[in-house]
Amino acid sequence: MSSVDISTVLPELLLAVYAMLALVFTVYTGKDKMAPLLVWVTAAVMALLGLWIGVTGQGAVIGFGWMYVDDAFARFAKVTILLSAAAVLVMSEGYMAKRDLLRFEYPVLVALATVGMMVMVSAGDLMVLYMGLELQSLALYVIASLRRDSVKSTEAGLKYFVLGALSSGLLLFGASLVYGFAGTTAFSGIITVAQDGHVSLGLLFGLVFMISGLAFKVSAVPFHMWTPDVYEGSPTPVTAFFATAPKMAAMGLFARLMHDAFGQVTGDWTQVIAVLAVASMLFGSVAAIGQTNIKRLMAYSSIAHMGFALMGLAAGTAGGVQAMLTYMAIYVTMNIGTFAFILTMERDGQPVTDIASLNQYAKREPLKALALMVLFFSLAGVPPFIGFFAKLGVFLAAWQGGLSLLVVAAGIASVIGLFYYLRIVYYMYFGEEGDSLDPVGAVVPWVFLMASAAIMLVGAVNLFGVDAMAAQAANALVR
Repeated sequence: MSSVDISTVLPELLLAVYAMLALVFTVYTGKDKMAPLLVWVTAAVMALLGLWIGVTGQGAVIGFGWMYVDDAFARFAKVTILLSAAAVLVMSEGYMAKRDLLRFEYPVLVALATVGMMVMVSAGDLMVLYMGLELQSLALYVIASLRRDSVKSTEAGLKYFVLGALSSGLLLFGASLVYGFAGTTAFSGIITVAQDGHVSLGLLFGLVFMISGLAFKVSAVPFHMWTPDVYEGSPTPVTAFFATAPKMAAMGLFARLMHDAFGQVTGDWTQVIAVLAVASMLFGSVAAIGQTNIKRLMAYSSIAHMGFALMGLAAGTAGGVQAMLTYMAIYVTMNIGTFAFILTMERDGQPVTDIASLNQYAKREPLKALALMVLFFSLAGVPPFIGFFAKLGVFLAAWQGGLSLLVVAAGIASVIGLFYYLRIVYYMYFGEEGDSLDPVGAVVPWVFLMASAAIMLVGAVNLFGVDAMAAQAANALVR
């Protein structure tokens, strides 16, 4: 192992070593008593690592014989993953502690899942891809069922595990076919075999199976069936984590595999991804209409949003990848703010997820209601909020990629999606009087809610330069 190899995986190595040391330290000291401190320390470590990667990373470094890639694309995804995971950890500490759910394993598992996500977006080989994916998944299976005395939480973890095992099987079967017909597991080797006009039927079958396995990880239809139940059954901070960092990691891995391994045969996979995008956008938007539980609504919303993000990937161009990365960064920010609000929804000290509980909320908490309205308008893609520019980017990328029917379907899905976002806003400002929510004084979720809403407004000026960084990342991937 050379110094280049070490430097390539140094952030992942540091976070993995920290997670193992933290686990040993807490086991031999106060165990769960140390959990609040461990949450804050873990969040600080991940945030510092994210800033370090963003500030110091330059160029592309290849490690372990093309098995691991550290380029602008990987760094963009890693910074988003690390900062969002840190934000969710900080938001969750008070909620978990209040409900006696804060175990010392929780921040350690989040850190290990984050290591897996970082490996996923830097994978340059099918084996590394699978290793990162499973490290992430195994940790997520556990934290989904963290609330062991709840039937719903246990059911959520079990469903996620069983369906996750199925998706891993699909991915592995596809990878074995790709290896068998390409003769290598390295993306750099696969792309030399997968050339226009020279793609064997077996290699195509392998590609389709791998796309199916990855579609499960991003909650794309028809591999979405785990999402609503897991979102509803998991503790709300865990749901917030599922809705942010893992989505960015899965989309990053999706793009990495498609362009680094099959970038010369875009015509063979863009139509498949376009179909996934259409199905996800339309189904997610329609299914969300009938939801009365805000966590299930956010689950179907995430399915629809992954369809919009897949539009950028379906374009098969650097502009499409740029639009996808910009969309995901903005989507993660919007979700952090929205779930910060959901964390504060309580009545008589108990969590509430019923949408009807928000009736006349604006009268009691006008500032929080305004912030949530801004976030929902941004999620719906209403100008001038930056969610609009995120959608505009993927629309333009798909249009320029010749996918005009996909753009039309996305427009229809956007209009449908307006309904369920506006319905919540209607309840907050014009709903019937009912049992009110507790005036929760949790400071940290309030700060994240307000900061996220402010970003939706202020970011409309220049998107904080995210689009420029996404362009640099896309150009590093699509060569």
